[in-house]
Amino acid sequence: MAGDFEMTLALLLANEGEWTPADVGESLLIQLGRFGPWVAVIALVALLLRAWWRRERYRAVVVLDEAAQADVRAAVRAAETRTVGEVVPVIVERSDRHPGARWGAALAALLLGSLLLIDILPWTSPILLLLCQLGLGALGALLAAFLPDVQRTFISERRATEVAEEQALQEFVTQGLQETVGRTGVLVFVSLLERRVVVLADEGIASDVADDAWVPVDRAVLAGIRAGSLRTGLIDALQLVGDILAGHAPGTPDDENELADRVVVRRE
Repeated sequence: MAGDFEMTLALLLANEGEWTPADVGESLLIQLGRFGPWVAVIALVALLLRAWWRRERYRAVVVLDEAAQADVRAAVRAAETRTVGEVVPVIVERSDRHPGARWGAALAALLLGSLLLIDILPWTSPILLLLCQLGLGALGALLAAFLPDVQRTFISERRATEVAEEQALQEFVTQGLQETVGRTGVLVFVSLLERRVVVLADEGIASDVADDAWVPVDRAVLAGIRAGSLRTGLIDALQLVGDILAGHAPGTPDDENELADRVVVRRE
């Protein structure tokens, strides 16, 4: 036993200093070349399966079908019976086409693909290499274009907030909420791709209600989405909107329903 130990120690001492960072890097490249293509295939399949499994959560007419829309309209009527305010929920699949997200997905696919496929790409042929890398980039762009779940990965939270708020302002005007007599219109806007809820109140309400009073409304909708029921989230949110409006703009005997009780659901 002692002799074996001394032999092992002698071998270690003899090889001391021969291991370099270059050796480690070369070993990693060898392992990457061996397993990289398999990792690429597994990652692509997992990405496609996940996107397919989650596809319906980005489709407005699926997450809020006709029956659910009828329930939400009933919630709108119930909220408006307690106030002179007019409430319109609007649900869209996305607030922007996000071309930047496609470019981001293309770049990520090009870089990661080149790394994982390092052992099989034609590095000795610049033209073939360029074509392969362009193909990888095109694949990433196509995945982001046709799979919302992939696209959302490349949308920053700041960008999501900006486009949702901008779209909400446009919806406020489109739905005529600025035309009520007492300027008491309220928009509850939901953008599925951006995962954003925006509540906008006209000046007749906003002048009396603090901005943070609408935070529970946002949370109610998002909680419903996380639980798999936008219907429940909207109904809970509209109940809260009714409570807020009843406290600041209560109903009157001669109040007219200035805007039709509706819920707007569309692709964009």
